[in-house]
Amino acid sequence: MNARSTDVVRPTPARLAVVGLLAALLTGCSSVRLDDSAPVTDRAPAPVQAPVGGAAAGAAPGAGGAVGDGRAVVPVQAAAPEAAQPPANVARVIYFDFDSYTVKPEFMATLEAHARFLNADRKRRVVLEGHTDERGGREYNLALGQKRADAVRRALALLGVQDEQMESVSFGKEKPAVQGSGEEVWSRNRRVELSYR
Repeated sequence: MNARSTDVVRPTPARLAVVGLLAALLTGCSSVRLDDSAPVTDRAPAPVQAPVGGAAAGAAPGAGGAVGDGRAVVPVQAAAPEAAQPPANVARVIYFDFDSYTVKPEFMATLEAHARFLNADRKRRVVLEGHTDERGGREYNLALGQKRADAVRRALALLGVQDEQMESVSFGKEKPAVQGSGEEVWSRNRRVELSYR
């Protein structure tokens, strides 16, 4: 007789855990028998009687609403929130020099106007979108665009705008304002746009 055929598999803690897990799974998969004799009740709402004239309550005359149902869908007009509107007659773009994220003094009056607008209503929110020109790698431009957006955010914070009102994001070179090459085009793409939400 071969010695291997008489070997006994010794239980180990790992083997016992696997056997226990399999037993639990098989027990949990057993079928449950439903009691067919249990009463079934209808819990649907009772229909509401239609008002005199045959139209459903709340339905427009001649709308062909569900007679006898009493439920009608009334359209709701949602007005656009005024908080998303930018301040009137104020530029919404801050431009930067090549490879720079310093806010130029010539844009401080624009930022002051935006700060007054945001400080007047603390529910207003602005997204500061940082952009770069086409030169440089993708990662570098994403980082530079973020630094530009953060620089505008810091300037607005110094003017009293709450941090919760601002969000800074970077698009790098992915969303140019003007297509093409050359200094005139590049200077229009190095920017932060203030977008109200």
